[in-house]
Amino acid sequence: MSGFKIQLRDRVARINEELGKVFQQNLDTPEVIIEAMKYSLFAGGKRLRPMLMMETCQALEGDVEVIKPLAMGIEMIHTYSLIHDDLPAMDNDDLRRGKPTNHKVYGDAMAILAGDGLLNYAVEIMLQGTQGLTGRALTNYLCAMKCIMGASGILGMIGGQVADILSEDKVIGLDEMDYIHLHKTAALLEACVQSGCIIAEAEPATQGRLISYSHRIGLAFQIVDDILDIEGNEADLGKPIGSDEKNHKSTFVSLYGLEASKIRVDELEAEAIELLRPIGERTVFLQELASYICHRRK
Repeated sequence: MSGFKIQLRDRVARINEELGKVFQQNLDTPEVIIEAMKYSLFAGGKRLRPMLMMETCQALEGDVEVIKPLAMGIEMIHTYSLIHDDLPAMDNDDLRRGKPTNHKVYGDAMAILAGDGLLNYAVEIMLQGTQGLTGRALTNYLCAMKCIMGASGILGMIGGQVADILSEDKVIGLDEMDYIHLHKTAALLEACVQSGCIIAEAEPATQGRLISYSHRIGLAFQIVDDILDIEGNEADLGKPIGSDEKNHKSTFVSLYGLEASKIRVDELEAEAIELLRPIGERTVFLQELASYICHRRK
């Protein structure tokens, strides 16, 4: 196992440990909703978003302990979006991360509520993170939280999902495709990087480089998803392939073909890494993370 993969595994384990602490609080609510929320949250996953946020903060010598509640919150928000994406009214998928999707286990109504529960609980956890913060540290924290919620909403992820739904049964152009990718996928990744920059009080030039980096890896992530939906292995992916075709969605691959898509991913990887080089050695893990995103098989 390579050094990067060992580091990746260790970071995922630490994030899972922190997510576990979120549910150690006394939650006076019907047990089934907690079970449904935890079912999807702990079903696996790359933990890319909290990792990206914490690594950005650490690379810029910010306080990682301060940013942890925000990192856990964004993973909960991401998971809620997956639960809702899988519903019959959306993508109607039966598998997620190799397991039956939430609505297949708990029913449509409980799956909707589990997603709602994760979104609302994420906000609670992030707000709990303000305890003990004062002055500039508190202002920065709230600014980062605002950034996360904006990226999760109608101007970010939800807006991208709406555009994605509206594109079904239509042939769309590159501008519309970029809008979907930048909002549906890249917006949360950008919020992770931007939050790390805000907490660490990064210089504007450094912040600009990192945000441009997040755009590249966000686009690459979605294009790789499009590629894997055609030539991926269902066992590796943990979900059915061919979902985009089933739902009559235009993708980068359907518009430009497999080879052009792979070339674009390589270009985005090179651009992302080059953006980080001037910041220095402290971004090595983030550079390797870009390559991991671009060459993943699941």
